[in-house]
Amino acid sequence: MRRRTPTAGLALALFTAVTAVLGATPASAAPIAAVAAAALAAPDISVTNVQAHLTQFNTIATSNGGTRRAGSAGYTASVSYVKSKLQAAGYSVTEQTCTTCTYPASNLIAEWPQGPADQVVMFGAHLDSVAAGPGINDNGSGSATLLENALVLAQQKPTMTQRVRFAWWNGEEQGLQGSKFYVNSLSATQKSYLKAYYNFDMVASPNGGYFINRVTSTTAAPLKAYWDSLGLQPEENTEGQGRSDDYSFANAGIPTSGYAAGASYTKTSAQASKWGGTAATAYDSCYHKACDTTGNINATILDRAADGVAYAIWQLAVGGTPTNDFSVSVSPTSGSVARGGATTATVNTATTSGSAQTVSLSATGAPSGVTVLFSPSSVTSGGSATMTVSASATAATGTYAITVTGTGSTTRSTTYSLTVTGTGGCTGGQLIGNGGFEAGTSPWTATSGVITSAQGQPARTGSYKAWLDGYGSSHTDTLSQSVTLPTGCTSYTLAFWLHIDTAETTSSTAYDKLTVQVGTTTLATYSNLNAATGYTQRSFDLTAYTGQTVTLKWTGVEDALLQTSFVIDDVTLQVG
Repeated sequence: MRRRTPTAGLALALFTAVTAVLGATPASAAPIAAVAAAALAAPDISVTNVQAHLTQFNTIATSNGGTRRAGSAGYTASVSYVKSKLQAAGYSVTEQTCTTCTYPASNLIAEWPQGPADQVVMFGAHLDSVAAGPGINDNGSGSATLLENALVLAQQKPTMTQRVRFAWWNGEEQGLQGSKFYVNSLSATQKSYLKAYYNFDMVASPNGGYFINRVTSTTAAPLKAYWDSLGLQPEENTEGQGRSDDYSFANAGIPTSGYAAGASYTKTSAQASKWGGTAATAYDSCYHKACDTTGNINATILDRAADGVAYAIWQLAVGGTPTNDFSVSVSPTSGSVARGGATTATVNTATTSGSAQTVSLSATGAPSGVTVLFSPSSVTSGGSATMTVSASATAATGTYAITVTGTGSTTRSTTYSLTVTGTGGCTGGQLIGNGGFEAGTSPWTATSGVITSAQGQPARTGSYKAWLDGYGSSHTDTLSQSVTLPTGCTSYTLAFWLHIDTAETTSSTAYDKLTVQVGTTTLATYSNLNAATGYTQRSFDLTAYTGQTVTLKWTGVEDALLQTSFVIDDVTLQVG
């Protein structure tokens, strides 16, 4: 069902409430016109696509004992399904393990990497079911609604005035455990960045209604405005008060709202008159039961909820012409180096608003005898660089705050805490030769054609990389280099950047594999299941091989059908 387009009058009336949520102040008629334009631009969310996600959740439950309960194989598979979709769409995706949950498992957090990082609107739904059933309305409906909205946002790539973050929670059915864990993990500053949290729990109940959390609040205004435009006369979600994940955020002082269609409460005669359905009957008679399957979904309510979410996203976070801006961070945020040694960290940048730009990296605050170098020395915002901190034999000992600065259209900086110790005896440095593959094949040993500048897969930096497999037929490629690890150092870190591209369509079977070895010991195995856009840095501690000469080896094995490419770049073995 395609919704009615909200009127300009609706957009004008909504403007004051939206600016209250985001802390903005109207200065002229121009912002009001922008809100009206944003309302018209909000996309129609395909309810067919949302239902396709529900079918996947139902299939996952059927394959895993009929449930997607937190901590179960069904829940893990649900996380994998959502994560793979988001990563393919270009989201920054994080799995946060809830260690205090009854069933420790992952919260899934996905952020669209556009808009100011300190102005965040968040949309969440719990991904787990009860043990008794597959949980398709409770809460596959909320999870699928947010997933499709996230995918449409990524597909349209509109200009963002706010940052949008999505979350799928673990352990809601055990007492909102996943969302509580997440909120408690946030610093005071991170909480201050969250301008509003919107929760979606059971948004397609078969005999459902149209309920909004804190319906009269300014936070609820965009959700209510859309349903009001359809003449639905939404009501306060009294049944859900304190019973879903918005409660975790409200307890932290973060404004909240959200949609719901009702659970075990019964529909009144007045509600049946204005919304349809059956009076004196539960909104969802399959609530927390095995019959909560794809047959337990009201497609009309689901469609209106999904479109209302899109309307809210566009009202709150889309439109305008933000200035180009970026952020800089260092991981880890601190390190230690002995005299005569070196240590590394990764400098990450992100485009926070507007377009990507060139960012030049520099550092200040290093003590006498300490040098800080960046490789590469400049990146396009959204990229990263390796920061190498080296200490001479006479470097000044102590702990120092090094300021890492990115300079582009503006200047952004972060702090790295460095401790220089007086311990000597370590000949530190970077041990891998030709780690970026730009100097030919030496000292690497590789299958013919692996070290290449071919255009089919991009290098992370420079022109050359090591490209293993990618033939779509039975094939094995290898890449190796022998190194000697000196004694007397405190850190031995192997790191490389890996991009995996695949034509395989499975989400469960590892047909093509890349094995990483030191000597005869396997450090890690990756496969077509790990495919994702862009490069990901992988790192390993090789302290156990101190004083030894070892061979580092990557072996890619591809089966007879459908290509998988394992692309490696910027290999380092940093000791210090």
